[in-house]
Amino acid sequence: MARLWVSALVLGLMATSINAQSVRYSDQPPPPPPGAPGPGGPGPDDNAHFGWADVLRADPVQGIVRTNVPQQQCYDQQVVQHDPGNTAGGTVLGAVIGGVLGHTIGKGDGRVAATVGGAVVGGAVGNHVSDHGGDYATTQTNCQQVNTVSDQRRIIGYDVEYRYRGEVYTSRLNYDPGERLRVRVQVQPAD
Repeated sequence: MARLWVSALVLGLMATSINAQSVRYSDQPPPPPPGAPGPGGPGPDDNAHFGWADVLRADPVQGIVRTNVPQQQCYDQQVVQHDPGNTAGGTVLGAVIGGVLGHTIGKGDGRVAATVGGAVVGGAVGNHVSDHGGDYATTQTNCQQVNTVSDQRRIIGYDVEYRYRGEVYTSRLNYDPGERLRVRVQVQPAD
């Protein structure tokens, strides 16, 4: 079985070697498929070729470009705030202190009544003495997003003057071509 496998492998390598020797190599690329762009231009029937032109001058063309720039604008504004105060804390603290004093002063069966009475009186005094709040003015910062339009001068293209085979041409390009410009030359019958 191993011998049969080795024989098949040797025969396969020999067939590949013989086929590779019969292929001709050429400097010409294979012809393009029908309807595909050829080397001279976009279509097989297009009588065009490429050449190089000498650039005589390239003048930058400037234009105004507008851009929206989002910015955040902040401003300070005076507002009136209301502080509700802390009356509950004073009332509770007064009631506890009043209750302890009433419990200490009271004797016998009147001790409970003195404790309750002290808590009520202490709560009332604590409520009266505590902070009842009030109105006050403060500064608040408000921010909002606005779009600012910015106009900038920029180069939007180049007016290029170039010479090809003794003739001078001009074109507007979106880049600076340098000293030489690749041109596409197309020949068509004049009707």
